[in-house]
Amino acid sequence: MSMSVHKKIIIVGAGIGGMSAAIHLAAQGHAVTLLERQPRVGGKLNQIEQDGFSFDTGPSLITMPYVLRELFQAAGRRLEDYLDLQPLDETCRYFYRDGAILHAWRDRQRFAQEIARFSQHDAEAFWRFFNQARTIFAASADPFLYNSLGSPLDVFQTFLRFVWRGHYTTPEGEQDEPGERLRAVLTALSPSTLDQHVGSFFEDAHIRQLFDRYATYNGSSPYQVASVYSIIPYVELADGGWYPCGGIYALARALEKLAKELGVTIETSCEVSRILVERGRATGVVLDDGRVLRSELVVANSDVVTTYRELLSPAVRKQQRARRLEQLEPSSSGFVLLLGTRKQYPELAHHNIFFSDDYRAEFVDLFEYKIPQRNPTIYICATTRTDASQAPAGHENLFVLVNAPYLTARSNWQRDAPAYRNLVLDALARYPQIELADIRENLVYEQILTPQDFQRNYGANAGSIYGLSSNDRMAPFTRPGNRASDVQGLYFVGGSTHPGGGVPWLCCLARLWRA
Repeated sequence: MSMSVHKKIIIVGAGIGGMSAAIHLAAQGHAVTLLERQPRVGGKLNQIEQDGFSFDTGPSLITMPYVLRELFQAAGRRLEDYLDLQPLDETCRYFYRDGAILHAWRDRQRFAQEIARFSQHDAEAFWRFFNQARTIFAASADPFLYNSLGSPLDVFQTFLRFVWRGHYTTPEGEQDEPGERLRAVLTALSPSTLDQHVGSFFEDAHIRQLFDRYATYNGSSPYQVASVYSIIPYVELADGGWYPCGGIYALARALEKLAKELGVTIETSCEVSRILVERGRATGVVLDDGRVLRSELVVANSDVVTTYRELLSPAVRKQQRARRLEQLEPSSSGFVLLLGTRKQYPELAHHNIFFSDDYRAEFVDLFEYKIPQRNPTIYICATTRTDASQAPAGHENLFVLVNAPYLTARSNWQRDAPAYRNLVLDALARYPQIELADIRENLVYEQILTPQDFQRNYGANAGSIYGLSSNDRMAPFTRPGNRASDVQGLYFVGGSTHPGGGVPWLCCLARLWRA
């Protein structure tokens, strides 16, 4: 979006996408008002503080920190003056049901050596996988991440220019060849799934499961999502994982502070009931309290499907467009346990994955049967490994997450949550590498979050965490664009629009708002 004349702009939703857009627009001199239904900014990136425990309730890992730096640079600021980002030496610790433990080190050489404990073949294949994923990322970043998505022909032409450009040096100092770029583009456009792509490199089941799990970063299935999404593990492997001191919510505080310095007006506990559309153009919003706020442009950081269903009146929304959006598959949701324990569990790293012994069955439950996983993989984040301030001395703040199906007519988490909580804790007790059977008896704080909470608190379509899934091969082209095609002056940001969910992608999206 290019605007040379300063305008009055309203942004609906102060999630990461909305605040990033607000910062870019305000830095260009536009008058920006940011409206948030919750008592504080952040959207799904939020925080619960209770009894000395602090829990981040949304994203738990920062990748691509250079995108955040670019955002602050666009406002003439330094990220380091607002946020203390700490690199994690061990990105994640993987626990397998057969008793194995795998340490995913930030140092790639050390990580390859760790893989070699399972398979020497896979340790060598790791470098081939990484190099190809790097080239796929270089090929796909412009058409899929950093710019509004054009037609398939535009994307194809972008790929052709990438393949035939001259020699260049990669970020790791290596020379990239046209032949390598062509193979990467063919992989990116191939009908192969991420699981099939991973299987073409790795033989060991432990390693394949590790790389398959990256499909869940955008709420999809590795057995359905396209091989181009091998860029997700590349992003983590290239720059590592980061943690902002004070918790991930420190990022929301930093963006809020910067936005206010730039003159952005932020109203919290302020719910938008309708986007005003007059003569086919967005002209402002109507609030729940009856106030009418006028603007020249409206940016919706709310879920696109929810926006069409609830914020545009039937008189102005195109029914064909609304029906097409309703048919798009939501991403997975999540079942979350926030557990404060009086005991510490030193075998845990900052990030931990407890893999099930039947990974494919999990995604059948998620996307075919649409039921809570009967044999789930479980994620635990223990931020006290890096930041002792997040729990009282001698205690743990455990964020426990299981992928859950998006809401359907059969969903009843009010009924099912207590039993599913017990299923998850029972599953954790069965891993022989670590003693977690006594979590219940050491609990001093507990809260459960279900897909219904994500729907109610954040207006997430069907309770999805990441907006729309990427399971369909045409997802990059069917995902809603950033400009409404049927309402002039209405734009979209957030996980349900291009380029998709995840903190770095939402901040990448902010590049679209440069003048």
